Amino acid sequence: MRTRRSGRWHTIYSLISSSIEELAIAALLLWLLPLLGVKVPPWLSITVLALFPVYCYIMYRIGHPTVLYRDATGADSIIGSTGTVESIRPEVFVRVQGELWKADCADGNLKEGEEVTVTAIDGLSLTVSRKRA
Repeated sequence: MRTRRSGRWHTIYSLISSSIEELAIAALLLWLLPLLGVKVPPWLSITVLALFPVYCYIMYRIGHPTVLYRDATGADSIIGSTGTVESIRPEVFVRVQGELWKADCADGNLKEGEEVTVTAIDGLSLTVSRKRA
């Protein structure tokens, strides 16, 4: 299960870093290379300076969705998972993600083999409910 987080910081960071990179490329093409005696045609400078923002935008669109989600790890990753009731005597045990957990059911009595959904976790005990179709 993944949780969504704000991507505003990534957008601001991308704009600032892309602007700094554009200024560095402009300084290289218009100041440093001519200072070193390398003649850069104006059409090449204009093309490079015009295409770099397009490149930055494409990379932003590819990378931005990946920073919006944070993987839930540890015990939180089990919430929302589906499991199967293994045993109901003397306590209810369910198998979730290959592990056997003690469980309490908010919906009442469960039957062996019934599918359940994990709604909460408290220590080493799960709270489950019957799986909705």
